[in-house]
Amino acid sequence: MLKIENLSKNFGKKVALSDINLELNSGIYGLLGDNGAGKSTLMRILVGVDKPTSGQIYYQEEEISQLKEKYRSPLGYMPQEFSVFPGFTAYEFLTYMGALKGLSKATLKEKIPQVLSFVNLEDAKDKKVIHFSGGMKRRVGIAQAILNDPKILILDEPTAGLDPGERIRFSNILSNMSKDKMILFSTHIISDIEAITKNIIILNDGKMTAKTTSDKLIESMKGKVFEKSIPFQDLSRYDKKVQIIRMRYEGQALKIRYTGRPLDGSLPVEAKLEDYYIFHRNKSCHTL
Repeated sequence: MLKIENLSKNFGKKVALSDINLELNSGIYGLLGDNGAGKSTLMRILVGVDKPTSGQIYYQEEEISQLKEKYRSPLGYMPQEFSVFPGFTAYEFLTYMGALKGLSKATLKEKIPQVLSFVNLEDAKDKKVIHFSGGMKRRVGIAQAILNDPKILILDEPTAGLDPGERIRFSNILSNMSKDKMILFSTHIISDIEAITKNIIILNDGKMTAKTTSDKLIESMKGKVFEKSIPFQDLSRYDKKVQIIRMRYEGQALKIRYTGRPLDGSLPVEAKLEDYYIFHRNKSCHTL
């Protein structure tokens, strides 16, 4: 559905994106990267908010700058900094957003109850958004993004600030929508990607360093991840020998999860996506 060719974006001397090449079809894609990696910039360009410095984006084999409304119509977008007018009720806000999208009153009368039900907010439709929790506001954001039944749904950090229950509910919403849409969502929370999709895109300092599946990334870490209990006072010494991924207290000892040369007394453990990401995050380029 979407094809990105040689896409770059500069802000003055700062390179935000460098030579991105990517094809996206129906399904869910998780865009993973640290803050400042270029995730939001890429999404803003994909929805037409920003223009690339160079490169092209094609939708159904036509360049999007030439399609105009034909491209905007199938788009749904929730930015990272999503604002909801506090004086509006959920229903009023969706009516307003629907009008901006060019939807008729008859269409909105049918669609708004559907999307409110879909994001489990039908009982709160007449409540002012100012009284909503962060998770409820995020769900309103998803509701406005899908109001026009988009074929392309782009969500920037949609799980930021959500509690565990809201994040589970959100992952279920996305999975339910993915059968007939291309969904791209960004996050720096690795567990959120693992819960929703196996399709992974990794950005690092504006460069795409991987576009593959979580299974392949995890397989590449097989035999490279270990755990060992160490005295707390020896942490700095071990930190110089291996790359520590996580650590936790266990009684008077510290259990470290690490990659690198196996140390005496270590046990191999099953790799996770987080292991791959931390192992490779400081590399400027890594291609599978």
